[in-house]
Amino acid sequence: MANITLKGNAINTIGNLPETGTKAANFTLTAVDLSKKSLSDFAGKKIILNIFPSVDTGTCATSVREFNKKAADLDNTVVLCVSKDLPFAQARFCGAEGIENVVMLSDFADGNFGKSYELEIADGPLANLHSRSIVIIDEEENVIYTEQVAETTEEPNYTAAISAI
Repeated sequence: MANITLKGNAINTIGNLPETGTKAANFTLTAVDLSKKSLSDFAGKKIILNIFPSVDTGTCATSVREFNKKAADLDNTVVLCVSKDLPFAQARFCGAEGIENVVMLSDFADGNFGKSYELEIADGPLANLHSRSIVIIDEEENVIYTEQVAETTEEPNYTAAISAI
């Protein structure tokens, strides 16, 4: 289990992010148009998984905006922003913000993504939501980079994530 904090208060995840060099776990998530998306839908591309508790918080919204800017120039790369927000809320946010370079996906239906990637928050006020994490997957579906953000209110290391591509 990963020990993280929320505003300095200790909380935990149910496990640890996948190890680099391992195969990425398959997933089925809901897109803003309510279609289902899985890992195989992005076959042959590098994938940045930008994972967070809710797009309706300042830091989470900032991470989506930042990856939206940074993803525009990345070759053969897709950014998947994953939370448990309803697809309607994700669509509303993207429409209001002009977000076009990321794919918003929701784990609201069954939470299996958060469980299989072991980043679901186990306790505290954000229990059952996703911890702020980055997982990068290469074209062969291997995990090549991970970051578990230690303090939930802080942003991920965008430079390190982009450099891993």
